[in-house]
Amino acid sequence: MKSIDVESMPIAMPEGVDYSEYLVATYLVSFPKSVPVPMLAPALAIEQSTGTWLAVPGETEEVRRKHIAKVIGTYEIPDYEWGLPPDVTDRQYIIQIAFPEVNIGSQLPMMLTAVVGNISMGGKIKVLDVRLPEKYVARFQGPKFGIPGIRKILNVKDRPLLNNMIKPCTGYTPEVGAGLFKAAAMGGCDIIKDDELIANASFNEITKRVKLYMEAVKEKYETTGENTLYAVNVTDEIPNVFDNAHRAVDLGVNCIMVNYLATGFTVLRALAEDPKITVPILAHMDVAGAMYASEWHGLSSHLVLGKLPRLAGADIVVHPAPYGKAPVLPEKFQRVAQNLSFPCYNLKPSWPMASGGITPKMVPNVIKDLGPNIVIGSGGGIHAHPQGPVAGAKAFRQAIDATMKGISLEEAAKDFPELKVALETWKDPFSKGIGM
Repeated sequence: MKSIDVESMPIAMPEGVDYSEYLVATYLVSFPKSVPVPMLAPALAIEQSTGTWLAVPGETEEVRRKHIAKVIGTYEIPDYEWGLPPDVTDRQYIIQIAFPEVNIGSQLPMMLTAVVGNISMGGKIKVLDVRLPEKYVARFQGPKFGIPGIRKILNVKDRPLLNNMIKPCTGYTPEVGAGLFKAAAMGGCDIIKDDELIANASFNEITKRVKLYMEAVKEKYETTGENTLYAVNVTDEIPNVFDNAHRAVDLGVNCIMVNYLATGFTVLRALAEDPKITVPILAHMDVAGAMYASEWHGLSSHLVLGKLPRLAGADIVVHPAPYGKAPVLPEKFQRVAQNLSFPCYNLKPSWPMASGGITPKMVPNVIKDLGPNIVIGSGGGIHAHPQGPVAGAKAFRQAIDATMKGISLEEAAKDFPELKVALETWKDPFSKGIGM
């Protein structure tokens, strides 16, 4: 009898793989009890590496030995041992599959093709996490600036940063936008970004917008001594997205923004690693819900909004906060921020940017949950302030400063009329139509 070549098999013990040579994907799956998942799992590993649903002559033991993915864990929840209760109809499992790094190389498209790939259409299968080996991550530059770099640019040492999204979202001229920008800047915003719904529009071109907005940045600095980043939205098709970014940088913009899931991770990475783009990158989360919102399909939010955009080079990543209008669990919100900012090999930490109907009243919760290394993003919470956007931005800065000093907002509001009005206006965050 021919001996079994275990090295060519699609299964292994967790201790039987070299984690420096494999990416490990963790999946949540659910199938009818008639499906033998422990026997199906190796077929998934083969499907996503060397083979297909039928044996083919070219899939030799030599090929498998080097390139086959391996199931290193199949764990049922609950962990039945002696039999199934009669009322069980579906069975749920956690499956871990190790993918040879050599199959993927130094890129994201083939990584997603391997770990998500065809099996994403195979039923209730969701990617919970991907453990990346150091050699894989080392090939990525990651954020150029990250948390320390942007703090240095803005000369802000320890407090959270304040971002404003210009509202309305679209439909206005550069001149109108410049007025809104200047007001938010003068109120104390550290970063002001275009809304995700406006990029190089015919009625508001990037060239005109950058010139006017950067004049406001200069005026604010000369008046207050505070710098402001303007994140211009360069989202477009290839190669226009790169042309937009290069043109904006040439005109003196100090930050760019891209809807990274609409354009793709590859575009974000190319922008981040482009030596001509010498400014930070803010990554916006459009399309994210289509990738993570299902409990049984897609990828977990901390991958879509955290680990992967950081790997691709985002300095700041917008993600939904549970206090506003976005339906997200608090622990998921925190895990996204952890994936953006906790140590990860050579990568600089990225800024988590809490967003989605944020008002000054929510500032203490955001800081309590994520700490001070965050960007607090608000659109309508600034522009819809009854006293105008200057007051709206001031109210946020007052809330941030009070929270950092351990002073309650109610106590601080006694000294700051802008904060007092904000707290009175937005007792219910949705009563006044707060925007992201």
